[in-house]
Amino acid sequence: MTAPVVVVGAGVVGLSVAWHLARRGVPVTLIDRDEPGSGCSYGNSACISAGSVAPLAMPGVIRGAPGMLMDKTGPLHIPARYWLNAAPWLLRFVAASRPTEVDRIATALATLLQAAIEQHRAMLRAIGQPGLLREEGQLFVYRDARQLEKDRALWDLRRRHGAQFDFLDRAGIDQLEPAVGAHYTLGVLSKDGAMIANPVRHCEAIAAALGEAGATILRERVSAIEANAGKVLGVRCESGRRHAGTVVVCAGAWSHELLQPLGYSVPLETQRGYHLTFGDTGVDIRRPVVPADRKVFITPQEAGLRVAGTVELAGLDAPPDPARSELLVGDLRAVFPQARIDNRRSTWMGHRPCLPDSLPVLGESPRHPGLWLAFGHGHLGLTGSAPTGDFIARSLLGEPLLFNPQPFSIARFD
Repeated sequence: MTAPVVVVGAGVVGLSVAWHLARRGVPVTLIDRDEPGSGCSYGNSACISAGSVAPLAMPGVIRGAPGMLMDKTGPLHIPARYWLNAAPWLLRFVAASRPTEVDRIATALATLLQAAIEQHRAMLRAIGQPGLLREEGQLFVYRDARQLEKDRALWDLRRRHGAQFDFLDRAGIDQLEPAVGAHYTLGVLSKDGAMIANPVRHCEAIAAALGEAGATILRERVSAIEANAGKVLGVRCESGRRHAGTVVVCAGAWSHELLQPLGYSVPLETQRGYHLTFGDTGVDIRRPVVPADRKVFITPQEAGLRVAGTVELAGLDAPPDPARSELLVGDLRAVFPQARIDNRRSTWMGHRPCLPDSLPVLGESPRHPGLWLAFGHGHLGLTGSAPTGDFIARSLLGEPLLFNPQPFSIARFD
């Protein structure tokens, strides 16, 4: 394939798609209104969670949702002004929590993510940054057996799909991360978890490799995808039209806005997440620590200790809520009471692109030949970026696929 391809969106998913195409000799133009690696690719928890096959809509989450929605300090929050907007998405979300749906979704996610760490490792080695990948697993901590039992279905589901993990007592936690507060008495070490030491440097390295491969990176806003008689012609940007027989939409939470004029109604919602990154906290950990009762990831990054999490449904236009980010201070103190918090380096809010069934949209649109889609990875954008880039490149070039793409088709929303 030698025809040019336009990739819309320079987050980690778009960067990965562009890189996998460019390294195969495909002429690529990557377009985004912001610098590569901005948005969630900058502000995420930097975790790679290959075993995270459980959908967000687990039955236990649904049972606890009403209480969380009424609690402004809870891990899930929807401002009252946004309830009506969120209702259709929430109804689909509830429908996805049926046991048969949970099994179907988990099976699909397992096929997408099964080789994620190996694919990230190979990609980082190819771009000369193997040291960015830290493969120390992820440590989930629980206060007691009752709290762990609430997550038993999640761990059982992961095990059925090949996830590797060990249950730990307090002595086991102390061997790995003795800085964790003593009130956490049980843990689970997820062995198929990893992290990126610096997500900004990660994206910058992919962008640099794209330049070396001859790809073009443009900082422009794409206002529309142009098509005629069902055939994609290219994109319209601020500087004019850019013709391309193939367009790959990797625009994250903004993908819906690009697709709607073409007649697509994708139930894409932004689950707004927050992070705080601290400098010298006095806390020394080797791997992500995930307190089950706080629903956050605490990760040791090159920039400092990052606390990332919370879910807020409030749309794309509402300003950040400082109260949501301040909750993360309490999360850090709950897990590491000794942490110093007077050296804050960054406060951030970003838009996770989430679909109600927790599956991204991947593959070519059956209605518009030449329109390819790679968005909606939710909380697994970094994890799924390398597998997604490989899949899009293989599909476009007719190479053998590593998994069945049917569960990820946009046709499921028709």
